[in-house]
Amino acid sequence: MEAEASSFETSEMLARFLGSTPLLPESWNLCGRSNVMAPQSFLTDEVGGVTYVAFSGVQSVDGLDPFCGNLVPLAGVFPVDAGMFPALEDTVMVDAGLLHLFWTIFHTPVFQNQMFEIKKKQKPVVFTGHSIGGAIAALSSLWLLSYLQSISSPPTVICFTFGSPMIGNEPLSRAIQRQRWGGNFCHLVSKFDILPRLLFAPLAPITTHLHNLLKSWHLTMNSPFFFQDPGNQLGDHEKSELFHFVLGYVEATARSPGTNLSFVPFGNFMFCSSDGAVCVDDATAIVRMLYLTFASGSPSSCIDDHLEYESYVGKISLQFLNRTEEEICESNTYEAGVTLASQSISSGHDQMAKDCLKMARRIGRTPNLNSANLAIGLSKITPFRAQIEWYKESCDQSDDQLGYYDSFKLRGASKRDFKVFMNRIKLGEFWNSVIDMLEKNQLPHDFHKRAKWVNASQFYKLLVEPLDIAEYYRSGEHRKKGHYMKQGRPRRYKIFDKWWREREAFRENDNDNNSVSISGSGSNNRRSKFASLTQDSCFWAKLEEAREWVEKVSSESDPRHVVALWASIEKFEQYARGLVDRKEVSIDVLAKNSSYTIWVEELRVLKLHSQHFSTQIPGILDRKVVP
Repeated sequence: MEAEASSFETSEMLARFLGSTPLLPESWNLCGRSNVMAPQSFLTDEVGGVTYVAFSGVQSVDGLDPFCGNLVPLAGVFPVDAGMFPALEDTVMVDAGLLHLFWTIFHTPVFQNQMFEIKKKQKPVVFTGHSIGGAIAALSSLWLLSYLQSISSPPTVICFTFGSPMIGNEPLSRAIQRQRWGGNFCHLVSKFDILPRLLFAPLAPITTHLHNLLKSWHLTMNSPFFFQDPGNQLGDHEKSELFHFVLGYVEATARSPGTNLSFVPFGNFMFCSSDGAVCVDDATAIVRMLYLTFASGSPSSCIDDHLEYESYVGKISLQFLNRTEEEICESNTYEAGVTLASQSISSGHDQMAKDCLKMARRIGRTPNLNSANLAIGLSKITPFRAQIEWYKESCDQSDDQLGYYDSFKLRGASKRDFKVFMNRIKLGEFWNSVIDMLEKNQLPHDFHKRAKWVNASQFYKLLVEPLDIAEYYRSGEHRKKGHYMKQGRPRRYKIFDKWWREREAFRENDNDNNSVSISGSGSNNRRSKFASLTQDSCFWAKLEEAREWVEKVSSESDPRHVVALWASIEKFEQYARGLVDRKEVSIDVLAKNSSYTIWVEELRVLKLHSQHFSTQIPGILDRKVVP
C-alpha cells in the first residue's frame, strides 16, 4: 500500500523547528519573569528583532474567576468593543472568565500603548503565557490577527502557551481553521497537567478545590525562587477527588468525540515530558492524547506537572530531535516515527497512543498531494470553462446585440443554454470543494497565496459570476431575498475577492497578456482596448439595483427619498463611467441592446423629463450621461 504522509509529520517538523530556535526558551523565560514581576499584568521584551509579550499566570489573587467555565459569545456579556474580532463568526463562544481577564488587560493604557508600538514597528510578535496567562495570550493573538487582516503586509504573529486552559467552542476552532491561523498557535501541554484538561469538566462541583489549588499555584509561581510546594492547601483526599472527577470527563470526551464538547482545541499541541515532545494538530487526536497521557498520571502529578514547564522546555532540544530524525531516517517509515513519538510521551497506554497518533494522519492524501490532485481536477474542468468562454464570444457577436449577461438572463430552452447552465453549476461545485478542503486544513498553508490558484479563481469569478447574477434575477430571487450584493452572493466569490486583494506576493507573475490582470484606477497601465471580461464581476448586480432606482425615482413622492435615489443613481453612473473610460468592461456591456445601454438611455430620458428635480438637487441634472 502506498505510504501516506500525515499531519504528525508536518507537526514534527514544527517541533524540530522550535527545538532549533530560541523562540520557546525566550518565551518561557519571559513567562517566568511575568509570573514573579507582573501579577495580573504582562511584560514585554525584544530579542533578535522579535517582540515578546508575556502574560502572567497569576491573574486572580482570589483564586478562580467567578465567570470561568461558562461559554459566552465573543462579543457578548462583557463590553468588548464591536468589531474587535471581525474575522470570527457570530457563533464563536469563549470562556467568560478568561474573556473577562483579557478584556480587563486589553483596555489598560499600558497595553494599548504597547500594542500601538507593536503595530507601528511592523516586526514579528510573540504572545505567550503560562497557566491562565496562556489563555490571555491566545485571545490577544486572535485580536491582533483579526486587526492585521486589513493590512497589506502584516507582521508575523505567533502564540506560545504553557499549560493553558482551552478557551472556546467548536465554531472558534473552525473559524481559526478557516482563517488559516492554526499554524500561529502552539500550546505546550505536559503529560499530567490538569489545567489544560480542566474545562472538559463542569467546575461548580469542584469550585472549592480549584480556589485552593489556584491560590497554591499562584503562591508558588509568584515566588522569585519558584519554590515548588504545590497543593499544600489540598489534602490527599481532595487531590484524589479533583483528579478522578476531571479524568472521568476527559475520558468521556475522548471516547465520544464530537458529542457534548463545549471546549475544542485549536492550533498545534506539543505534548511534552522529561523524554521529549511530540506535536499533534488534529483536534480529535489532541483530545484523545489529552486523555491517554492524563490517565497514566496520579492525583499528585496532575498538580505538580503544572509547574514543570521550565524543565520540559529545556528537554525540547536539538539532541532529542536529532536523535528522532536519525532513527526515523534509518527505517524510513511512518511507523517508526509514530513509535518514537509514543515513546517520547509514553503514557502507559503505548498502543493506544500509537493508534491515536496514526489517527492524526490526514484522511486521504497529504496537503501537497491534495493540491496536486486539485490541479488535475482543475485541468478536467477546463472544458466546462472553455465552453462558457465560447458561449460568451458567440453572445457578443450575435445579431440580437444583447451581450453575454442579457443573453443568459433571457435565454430560451436550447441545448446550448442548458449546457452552459450545467457547466456553471459544475464549476461552482469544484471551487466550493477547494474552499472546503482549505478550511479543513487539507491543503498547504500557503495554497490561497499561490499565483496559479489566485489567478484561476479570479478568472473563474470574472467569467462565471455574471451568469450567477443573471440567474439570480431571472429566477426572481431578488424579490424573495433582496438584491444579490447583500443577500445572494455566494461565499466563494467573497473569498476569492480576498485572495485577489492579497496577491501582492506574486504580482510579479502578472503581465499585460494575462486575461485576468486588472488595470485598476490606480494603475499606471492604461488599456488600449476593452477587457475580455468586465473587471468587476459584480457590475451587473450593481446595475440591477440602479435600474430599480431609476424606476422608483419617477414615482417617489417623498423629497428625501428622491434625493437619496438620485444620489445613488449618480454614484453608480460615475462608477460605470470610470469602468468604461478605463476600458475595464467587456464589449458586451456596451452592446446595443444590453441592460446597461438601455439603462443609460432611460436615465437620459428621465433627466430630460425631470427638470423639476434640478431645484431640489442642484447639479444632478448638469451631469453628463455616459455616451
